[in-house]
Amino acid sequence: MTVDSQAEIPSPKTSSSRPKRRFEMWLGIARITLREPIKRIAGHVAILVIIAAGIWAARMGFGTMSVAAEQTSDEIEEQSSVNVSVPEIVELPSFAAGGLLLEDEIMRSADIHTVLRDRPRMDIVKYVVQSGDTLFGIAEKFSLKPESVLWANFAVLKDDPHRLQPGQELNLPPIDGVLHAWSTGEGLSAVAEYYGSSAQEVIEWPGNHLDPDIDFSDPPIEAGTLLVIPGGKREIVTWSAPRITRGNPAVASILGPGACGSVYDGPIGTGVFIWPTPLHYLSGYDYSSVHQAIDIAGSTGHAIFASDSGVVVYSGWNDWGYGYVIVIDHGNGWQTLYAHLSAINVGCGQAVFQGQVIGAMGSTGNSSGSHLHFEIMNDEYGRVNPWNYLP
Repeated sequence: MTVDSQAEIPSPKTSSSRPKRRFEMWLGIARITLREPIKRIAGHVAILVIIAAGIWAARMGFGTMSVAAEQTSDEIEEQSSVNVSVPEIVELPSFAAGGLLLEDEIMRSADIHTVLRDRPRMDIVKYVVQSGDTLFGIAEKFSLKPESVLWANFAVLKDDPHRLQPGQELNLPPIDGVLHAWSTGEGLSAVAEYYGSSAQEVIEWPGNHLDPDIDFSDPPIEAGTLLVIPGGKREIVTWSAPRITRGNPAVASILGPGACGSVYDGPIGTGVFIWPTPLHYLSGYDYSSVHQAIDIAGSTGHAIFASDSGVVVYSGWNDWGYGYVIVIDHGNGWQTLYAHLSAINVGCGQAVFQGQVIGAMGSTGNSSGSHLHFEIMNDEYGRVNPWNYLP
């Protein structure tokens, strides 16, 4: 019986020979690649091509490649010259932005719109006070502390928040600190030191536009120039009444015609305070470092009560912006002040008792509306927060 040795070898034209031909084609391409002049990566490229071809053939489901993988490079070259066929068109991965784009990869599109942070303000801004503005609201709007607004506008506000009125033009510094109006003959070091800053900080602030090599002792700064003193501070000038004792009430004469000449002894307070108004909530400024009192709500004509017993040591008009004022000394280290009154019912040296009507609420002096400006002072602690002492 004659055995046909060619019967077991599939014809090149049969479908079972396609994986072999494709693999041979890939190996032929690898061989050609090795002939390129890129010698230092040739070995790596060949390995990658062979691995890629094997993976591709395996995924296509055309059987094993173990026999073809054992062929020598000479056999591959000889077979590739004989078994020439037109390769199928395979869709290759696309490239985007210089890299391989996978099927499930989302490309980031270029955004030509860039959001820039707000640049810090360097110069002094002029601001016209609007109806409804408050010192604290303006400060918050320009990211400043209330003190910085007062310090920058002493000529207008006199360090008194109650002086703020619509139509006023304020200077608002770019940062917290002090604005100093330069005077002829001043020294830069002395001015900066007075406000707790340094001449170098003043010079380095770009908005001051000063020469870095300026003479500290005699700088060529024009009189009236406003300089920003970064981080500078000064004491707030208080327009409230000084401590008026029963023994020397005339010390308050600087406040206005309401000062008393002499006061006799009278009742001593309990040290416990009651609300001086019918309403018990805020209307206006709260207690703070620039407003050491509370503005209590109410209407013109509402009764004002003595918060504790004592003796009247000031009764009348106040020239510093508080309008009609009553001050009661309680004889135990405490004193209370009632401002912006529309009427006064008690006079100098008069004894008053807790809960007694001493006047009427109003809006006199530097006031934008009817309320009671109420202060509590202690000999040891100074002006305290009334919220901590009212029931």
